Amino acid sequence: MNETFLTGFERIIERAKKVEKPMRVAIAAADAENIVRGAFQAQDAGFVEPILIGNEHKIRAVLENIGQADRDVQIIDASGGDSSVQFAIEMINSGDADCLMRGNSSTRDFLMPVLNKSNHLIVPDTLVTHINFLKIPGLERMVAISDVTLLINPPMEARKQVVKNMVKALNAFDVEKPNIALLALVEKPSYHMRDTVEDQTMVRENEKRPFADCNLVGPIAYDLIVSKEAARLKGYDCPCCGEFDGIVVPNLATGNVMVKVLQQSAGADGFGVLVGAKIPIAITSRADKPEQAFYSLAACAAMWSAPAYKKFFD
Repeated sequence: MNETFLTGFERIIERAKKVEKPMRVAIAAADAENIVRGAFQAQDAGFVEPILIGNEHKIRAVLENIGQADRDVQIIDASGGDSSVQFAIEMINSGDADCLMRGNSSTRDFLMPVLNKSNHLIVPDTLVTHINFLKIPGLERMVAISDVTLLINPPMEARKQVVKNMVKALNAFDVEKPNIALLALVEKPSYHMRDTVEDQTMVRENEKRPFADCNLVGPIAYDLIVSKEAARLKGYDCPCCGEFDGIVVPNLATGNVMVKVLQQSAGADGFGVLVGAKIPIAITSRADKPEQAFYSLAACAAMWSAPAYKKFFD
């Protein structure tokens, strides 16, 4: 049993606190109250140095509203010319910031500059993926779920990259050889469902010529992923059942709905990061609680400071 995730998000926070120096995070369009609150929590914990970028008037209004008007924090007015996202990316490329975070901007406006090849954030031959990390009631361990934002209907090669990114992120949290599930409707491959056949192919390939250092299982349904008892009752012989560290979904609709149902109706708590760029990227909803921004930054700090992660994406 992989013990690393039994302490939930706290393990990631402890890993983040081991950074040699605070991670400088450029928050683009930083007039987002809950995100700024979360960034300040991370600063107080010692692993982040926030840089607030955007409309200075709006940012100062947010600081006033949350009682932080006198806080010693760098504010950069980027209300004219290029977008604040572009400005933040240029700070990273010039070595003036270490991490990027979305503030009060739409997902599209944030992602377009990030994915623009001319901004040199994307590692050649690497796919950027969005990974959600959730604490789900009833499960002892935190679970990574991907991709729930970017990849609409990814082919097999793209999903292999999702697996690679997920494994590298989990490695940064000291999870060695994680258990990764390839989510599907059924456990037996069916030519009527392309993803199930691809799942079987990916598993066999990873056994013969590993593309990721993990225990890869699939196709496998959700009940078997989260429950040893369900596996026993259905006669599904797999020691990873109930002990999976990550779930790779077959398409965007499945992943997005799955995460939203778990969070909105099942009481799951979670946060997201973008993995696959030269630096980790914190991305949470503007409506998320400050704690989710805090956790996202903790995960980014843990990845940013992990030698194996840096080596993989440099």
